[in-house]
Amino acid sequence: MTVTTSRPEGEVAEPKMVTFTIDGIESQVPEGTLIIRAAEQLGIAIPRFCDHPLLAPAGACRQCLVEVAMPDREGNVRPMPKPQASCTMTVTPGMVVKTQVTSPVADKAQQGVMELLLMNHPLDCPVCDKGGECPLQNQAMSNGRADSRFDDVKRTFPKPVPLSSQILLDRERCVLCQRCTRFSDEIAGDAFIALQMRGAGQQIGRFDEKVLGFENPGCGCGDGGCGDAEAGEGAAPVKAGAETDVSGQGFSSYFSGNTVQICPVGALTGSSYRFRSRPFDLVSVPSIAEHDSCGSAIRIDHRRGQVMRRLSGEDAVVNEEWITDKDRFAFTWQSAPDRLTTPLVRDRDEHGNRGDLRPASWVEALEIAARGLAEARGASGVGMLPGGRLTVEDAYAWSRFARQVLGTNDIDQRARAHSTEEAEFLARAVAGTGVGVTFADLEKAPAVLLVGLEAEEEAGITFLRLRKGVAKNGTRVFGVAPYASRGLTKLSGTLLPAVPGTEAELLASVRAAGTTTAAGADGTAPDGGLAAASTALREPGSVVLVGERLAASPGAYAAALALAEATGARLAWIPRRAGERGGVEAGLLPNLLPGGRPVTDPAGRSQVAEAWGLADAARLPAAPGLDTAGIIDALSIGHLSGVVVGGVELADLPDPAHARTALAAAGFVVSLEVRRSEVTDLADVVLPVAPPVERAGSYWNWEGRVRSFGAALDSAALPDHRALHVLAARMGSDLQAGTPAEAHLAVAALGAWSGARADVSGGAPASADAEGSGAVAAGSDGTAVLASWRLLLDDGRGQDGERFLAGTAKQPVVRVSPATAAGLGLADGSGAEVSTGRGAITLTVTVTADMVDGVVWLPLASVGSRVHDALGATPGDVVRVRRVETGDHRSPAAGSGATAPAGEERAEDGDAGRLGREQ
Repeated sequence: MTVTTSRPEGEVAEPKMVTFTIDGIESQVPEGTLIIRAAEQLGIAIPRFCDHPLLAPAGACRQCLVEVAMPDREGNVRPMPKPQASCTMTVTPGMVVKTQVTSPVADKAQQGVMELLLMNHPLDCPVCDKGGECPLQNQAMSNGRADSRFDDVKRTFPKPVPLSSQILLDRERCVLCQRCTRFSDEIAGDAFIALQMRGAGQQIGRFDEKVLGFENPGCGCGDGGCGDAEAGEGAAPVKAGAETDVSGQGFSSYFSGNTVQICPVGALTGSSYRFRSRPFDLVSVPSIAEHDSCGSAIRIDHRRGQVMRRLSGEDAVVNEEWITDKDRFAFTWQSAPDRLTTPLVRDRDEHGNRGDLRPASWVEALEIAARGLAEARGASGVGMLPGGRLTVEDAYAWSRFARQVLGTNDIDQRARAHSTEEAEFLARAVAGTGVGVTFADLEKAPAVLLVGLEAEEEAGITFLRLRKGVAKNGTRVFGVAPYASRGLTKLSGTLLPAVPGTEAELLASVRAAGTTTAAGADGTAPDGGLAAASTALREPGSVVLVGERLAASPGAYAAALALAEATGARLAWIPRRAGERGGVEAGLLPNLLPGGRPVTDPAGRSQVAEAWGLADAARLPAAPGLDTAGIIDALSIGHLSGVVVGGVELADLPDPAHARTALAAAGFVVSLEVRRSEVTDLADVVLPVAPPVERAGSYWNWEGRVRSFGAALDSAALPDHRALHVLAARMGSDLQAGTPAEAHLAVAALGAWSGARADVSGGAPASADAEGSGAVAAGSDGTAVLASWRLLLDDGRGQDGERFLAGTAKQPVVRVSPATAAGLGLADGSGAEVSTGRGAITLTVTVTADMVDGVVWLPLASVGSRVHDALGATPGDVVRVRRVETGDHRSPAAGSGATAPAGEERAEDGDAGRLGREQ
């Protein structure tokens, strides 16, 4: 009789184990384990170059050859005729493996492969960037011959080949391990580097359509081969809509720096680090990237007080071994020439007129700031705009300073488009929820819906984990957007087309679609994919990811919550800035106290008052405060007498001109900032604070996971929480935030809120319109609905000073559908002026096939396309669009004066200094 037992739902079956012998040691490993992995588990090191645990087996370098014997049909263990690559062969029952440790055959085979690899390899280790940390160096000594039998002339190539402004290739060093090409294909999904030619002439080179027969642009060398660095004349023409750099060479990756790190030799190097240091001169410190909310682990390498490079850290639960190019290369902003190193104060004459800023001591600056804030608090009150760059410890100090010292809930970290509905959503679904949806959940999810989120541009590691889920687990991705971006295409995603401002209606349609309509063979449905998305989201484990851009779409957050509830999908919010999730937890919103406690709940206020050592909870303000727009409005008309501002860039606000006027009219302004900015130029007191590299702290990533890091560089600069702690002491209060440990423990002491949460009512965005809002089709008068989001590499201050990275930024273009282009008289490659009553932006047109009619898309904050600043508009607003002749406009990134080719092209090095406003 056969007894069948049922396994509880969700329980993972134990893997089948396989018994084998390696170097005389009998062992068991899960079925399907590669020989090289099994050896690692036993502490046996097999040399390799092409093998990487996160890449598919390739067997390209043959350095990992081992002797293998396997049982035949009669059970006799017979050796295979030749050594086998241990990185491609899985363990089988009864297998006997002998590595170089016990097998002279394997040892000789490995020495022979090493001899062939070194035959043409240059002897330039003393000047190679990889020298000192090079697997080829190490393994040549441990697994190679003691001397060389090669006495001919080594092969050479012109060098280096610039794959982009950031990545350089020295071809004679390459051992054809194919790690770089496999990463580009398997992980990033970008075709920018590939194998060229065949046989003895095979090499790694720039992407060349004439050799590889791919539809994207060629390397630009014009010779159908490798692509020399000096080539360019006679280059193959670039196809419209393709991604290129300014020289016309194919390059398309936000993750190219990972190829430098995983290259086992010095073939790929970074332009910014090339010939600058030796590995043994560097001090390495683990840290967390500050550019987005993913919380990626990084390694900071510094020498003599200067950061030389950043590498990806290894963290299996977050970023594995990958980071974006922005996280890797954009660190020079922290040591820019405009770095603030001493407090500044502004004197006033007897009539109250402001003078110039002058250096001051900390004692004087804190005294003036304390006196000015106390006077402003006693007059009309003080608002606080901390920005989204803060660590959790900083955010806690800002939150407590507002409530305990200033007695106000007029505090908001959102230096972007925002709304009351968003604040309600964050209070209900995000604050105090702990770790929710994780990166691992995204990989395993049967379906993921992206709403108001462009993962590749706004959360790079999230994009990579989604793509891994698509490739390995068949995750289906749906994107609510005006057009199918390149990132969505690389996710094999299905576009759910929506005009900006109508996301709530589309989400309601997805919810109502149910499972009644069958999906087509291509994963879509006759209704545009709504039923397919609805059906997929009802599968257990599905996820809805919403971004911060939904704040500009009335009712969208409420609709997302309703959709998640109806389908059973889990929901997560992914902001763009690193500190926003931690700021929500710390109460940097006008309706929230730390831990997600509503400011209107007496029990929540009592808990906070007790934790803060306040005798009376009535000392904490009970009414919701003003949001960012409200604080700016109040300052402009004198309803607030002062403001404390953190890392806020006025150009990022929905109405920068209004913000500048408001701060200029404010009675008293205190700025806590790393570098000089528009805010510091308007401030009465400027307190310099430490950048991430010079302080310890924690970021709270979008998962809800606390990501702690230490100071990489010794510095006397104060972090925000320390500066506010000392300022509060001057005003008679104790913030309990004098040290990172004290501030961190104070945050943990409060815990999460377990009481009732507010409902999300929905409503209009807080930011003002320029021309009126609403989702309408393009009119006969030349109008269209504005769509926009930030690109990963744009005009952000977090990229200042990194000219090589700036060379790979996408050039801004105007995107319209074919029907809209015809209605507005636009053509692919022509010029277009997008305007409001405030101003205009003129860029090159790219006609995009999969795009909603009646919509015009611009990058939100790129060079030459500062939408908020130039237009005073937000996505969903109606703008005017007209054609301009080619001679009437010039792409802002085309420094040579040539019109930029169509598509998401990339800016040239000459614009590096302009790439920098807010990370």
